[in-house]
Amino acid sequence: MSPVQTEPALHPDLTPLAFLLGIWVGEGQGMYPTIDTFDYGEEIRFWHVGKPWLGYAQRTWALDDGRSLHSELGYWRPQKGGRVELVLAHPTGLTEVDEGTVAGTTLELTSTSIERTSTAKDVTALTRRYEAHGHLLIYSVAMAAVGQPLLPHLRAELEHSS
Repeated sequence: MSPVQTEPALHPDLTPLAFLLGIWVGEGQGMYPTIDTFDYGEEIRFWHVGKPWLGYAQRTWALDDGRSLHSELGYWRPQKGGRVELVLAHPTGLTEVDEGTVAGTTLELTSTSIERTSTAKDVTALTRRYEAHGHLLIYSVAMAAVGQPLLPHLRAELEHSS
């Protein structure tokens, strides 16, 4: 028989990021000079296990036919002084390390390292901004890739569903 699992206590270092916990679902739009603009659905999950990091899983799908578009897995690591580190893996052959700040319910992050496999798209910089307003999470991502400068790439509005 398996032991009964109980919800672990929130690690005190996670207090500045606790507003992210749960599941967020909504829609967004992607754009970039090298692609056609597209609409997508999205689900983001944030969870904790009592350690000083949040787990993160994100997935998107096309609104027109439901096909899978993208996903990310990673960890959000709060640091002293309102600093935040984000470590992500992308199935497209990229790993991303971002650092930034959390102030209230606003997070601003900039990539400090992007590594890629030999077949991955040439992405050279990313910025991310997340802003929560009650049960609404608004985010935007800017990207420098394939010879283009840092430009808006994604924007979405997600509602907290649990």
